[in-house]
Amino acid sequence: MDNLYVKSNIIAIDLKSFFASCECIERGLDPFTTPLIVCNPERNGSITLAVTPFLKQFGVPGRCRVYELDKYPIPKDIKIIKAPPRMSLYIQKSKEVLSIYLEFVAKEDMHVYSIDEVFLDVTNYLKMYKMTTEELAVTIINRIKEKTGLTTTAGIGPNLLLAKVAMDIEAKHNPNNIGIWTYEDIPNKLWTITPLSKMWGIGPRMEKRLNKLGMYSIGDIAHYDKTKLKDKFGIMGEQLWYHANGIDLSKISDFNEVVKDKSISHSQILFKDYNEENIQIIIREMIEVLLRRLRASNRQTALIGLGIGYSKSYGGGFYHVHKIDTPTSSEKEIYDICLDLFDKYYEGFPIRKVSLSFGRLSKDDSIQLNLFESFEEIKKDKAENKAIDEIKHKFGNNSILKASSLLDDSTIRERNGKIGGHNAG
Repeated sequence: MDNLYVKSNIIAIDLKSFFASCECIERGLDPFTTPLIVCNPERNGSITLAVTPFLKQFGVPGRCRVYELDKYPIPKDIKIIKAPPRMSLYIQKSKEVLSIYLEFVAKEDMHVYSIDEVFLDVTNYLKMYKMTTEELAVTIINRIKEKTGLTTTAGIGPNLLLAKVAMDIEAKHNPNNIGIWTYEDIPNKLWTITPLSKMWGIGPRMEKRLNKLGMYSIGDIAHYDKTKLKDKFGIMGEQLWYHANGIDLSKISDFNEVVKDKSISHSQILFKDYNEENIQIIIREMIEVLLRRLRASNRQTALIGLGIGYSKSYGGGFYHVHKIDTPTSSEKEIYDICLDLFDKYYEGFPIRKVSLSFGRLSKDDSIQLNLFESFEEIKKDKAENKAIDEIKHKFGNNSILKASSLLDDSTIRERNGKIGGHNAG
């Protein structure tokens, strides 16, 4: 298994309390001594987009309702500044920081994870700069502070996963705001992480499912039977096991790949705000729509992209892709991948747009077997899907619906009606 432990030099960098820091800097204030939150100042029930490090010292989380601030031990004589969000300002500041990264690495060695986070692969730059990875990280974050006034945290690791987790878990506790993890640190640092949702890529939904199986720390996952995890969670279960053991073979080029040639896509604007609880219905329905199009052209996909857009009052969102080695047209497999992407990148804001894309399309002229599916099971599944497609083509898209499509949060019946019941794809 030694060849799974790649040895790159990855730096993950996060702009600390980014939105709140931008607002303080614009006002000539210090985020570490200023009680400021970014929110809709006219609504006591609005969600904070960010809070300053000053307020975090009282236990205030980055995301909470404004009225919940009263439950934290903030001195009564402190008057909190409520700054309305200015996305144009944050985007401009983010661009300034990105230009600094590009002073040190080429664009293809940088992955913009979100408006305030990046990954840098500096493996091929250390000799040129005659620096260690830590020295280069210090140089970059000092340059950001000098040019923009923003404070950053950084994680360093031999792969993207360990760099990210080092940043999330350790960096903020160190005086220089840098966390460094190696493969030797896995037993003492990675395996001790609990609760599970503190780990990058494990959301509350997955945490509950793993807890039911008796797994409460990352070490529990690492020592669980990999075959059983894959049996219960599909390829996401296998990925969980690898990540729990500090293994990550992904490269920055995987994240930067754009779905374009030989691809299909589907998106919709939602008629109300959705969140992590009810958006799963929408994602599953959109997968069904695209899978029908895949089957109609006898294709399968090896690149799944998911995009989420937040409501106008918050702005922003994300779009990320997941590349798989073996092309698929399996609804369960694609659904698990989409939920994994969602859990990794969702920031908790109200959702108003969902986009889905399948890329790297290829002919579906062979059946790929895995450990848990027999040839007959896959053949039966394909036959059932074909029969359903034929019924919908003849009698309309609403002629056969999943039970979840009858729930209030479902939009598929209305959309089927709008796009013409009989021949819509």
